Parts: sequence; C-alpha cells; structure tokens
Amino acid sequence: MYDLTIIGAGPAGITAAVYAARKKLNTLVITNNIGGWAATSSEVGNYPSYQFITGPELAKKFEEHLKSFELDLREREEAISIEKINNIFKVKTKKEEYESKTVIIANGRIPRELNIPGEKEFKNKGITYCATCDAPLFAGKDVAVIGGGNSALDAVIQLMKIAKKIYLINLTDKFICEEVRLDKARNSEKVEILENTETKEIIGDKFVSQMKVLKEGKEKILDVQGVFIEIGSVPTIIDVKTQDGNLKLNKGNEIIVDQYCKTNIPGLFAAGDVTDVPYKQIIIAAGQGSIATLSAFDYLSKIK
Repeated sequence: MYDLTIIGAGPAGITAAVYAARKKLNTLVITNNIGGWAATSSEVGNYPSYQFITGPELAKKFEEHLKSFELDLREREEAISIEKINNIFKVKTKKEEYESKTVIIANGRIPRELNIPGEKEFKNKGITYCATCDAPLFAGKDVAVIGGGNSALDAVIQLMKIAKKIYLINLTDKFICEEVRLDKARNSEKVEILENTETKEIIGDKFVSQMKVLKEGKEKILDVQGVFIEIGSVPTIIDVKTQDGNLKLNKGNEIIVDQYCKTNIPGLFAAGDVTDVPYKQIIIAAGQGSIATLSAFDYLSKIK
C-alpha cells in the first residue's frame, strides 16, 4: 500500500515526486519515460537558473534529481486505469496493479495526429512527431514540417542544420509562435514557407516519398522523404472509475482542477499539461507538481 502514486515523470510528476520524498511519503512513480515532452525540445530558454539548456539535458537533470531519493520508480510502464474502492485507489498498468491512498495524474500530453490517408501507414517510416528524437535520421534529405506554433518552428530550426530543404506548411497565414523563431525560418535559404496550405495525403512505397497538399484550391505534390507533424497535442487519457462519480474534464478532455490541484474525486489530484491550467509551460507544470503533492500530504494527514 503506497501513500501516493504519481503517474508520469515529466516536470510535474518529477517535482511532485521530489516533494513526496522530502515529506517521507511511501511513493510510487509510474512512467513511460522520464522528462516527458519537455525532453523533446531543442531549446529551453525560460527555465530559472538555466540561461540556456536543451530539453534532453534538462530531462537528464530531472532524472538525476529524481533518482537521488528513495522512491519506487517503475520506468517504461504505462498506467491504463484508476479505480477507487472504499477510499483506496487501484492503479492498473499493462504489467501490474498497485494500491495507493492518493494519486496524482501528471502524464502530460501526446502529439495530435492529422488523421489523413497515409499517416498510419508511414508512421515511423518517414513520418515523425519529434524533431529532437528523429531529425538526425533525415540528414541531406527534403522534408516537410506541418504546423504554425513554437513546436513546428523548433523542428524547422533543428532541421536547418541537418536537412537539404524544409517545407514549412501552415494551414493559415497566422503563426502562433515566438517571432525570433519565425524570423530564423524566413531568413533561411533552406526553408520554403507554404501558408494557407492543407496537407491532404502522405504518399510512398515502403517509406515516405511524396505528400499531397492543397494550396488556395490548387493541388500540389511535394517530393519529401520525411514529414514532421507538429500540430499541437491532446491530453493523455486514463480511464477513471470511482464511487464518487466521473472525473470532470473540460471540452478539450483536460482534467479540471482547483488552485490546490484537486480534482472532483477526493484523494485524486492532477498536475501539469494534462490539466486545464491555461498555459502549458515547464515551469508551470513543475509548480503544479509541488502543489499537488502538498495537497495530497494534507489529505493524508486528515485521513490517518
């Protein structure tokens, strides 16, 4: 029986775990990977104490900090459901079932898919959702980046050092990103920006070789060997069953929490990008992680 089970080990989950260790809680951490989506960023420039650090470097710092404490850490394990019976939570993964007095959901988000022909067929065969992970595989090749936010521009900037040519494809003529990143793309001879352009199909044989786009009503074929889909993310969903009713979500399927990171289920907390917090930032997720553990500690002190 654990005092606290934390699902996820991104900025929110790791901070929650650090606070739990300092509070001497018997804590279980379940995670697919340490660092979460923060580990995929090529540049983190707004995290206090680091003027500049890459996502993988920050994730490594997170991991070192987490493993300096005595915690039960289950890596490469995915939580699939939570059930509450008589004030005890049963957390099921694909491998085990664990019992806990409290739970913090901090499993972040997953990339949003285009849901177009060819996407499923060529996933990991030229289609990728992580430039930091996969950009080196496309050295000297022609590629496309789909999206108009910071993640898309981040992918373009990484690929400028690696790829031969980059098409930046945006559905509208509006870019929701930092201007400095957009300026770097606009000033690169390698980058061709296609605005008001819709991606219709990914084409290939064993691997991606072309993509079909629609620009201002005219169909166009682009010869590319790689497609980076960077169109945002959706919350990671876990099935939650309790005697206290359904877990409340907003229209975007984000978990609704109050200022104490409490959900509508007593003893169940949530932190980070999986919640309805308005801004998805590493520092905000970390802050929520600390709040969630302090709230869980307060809850435990009242039920013991």
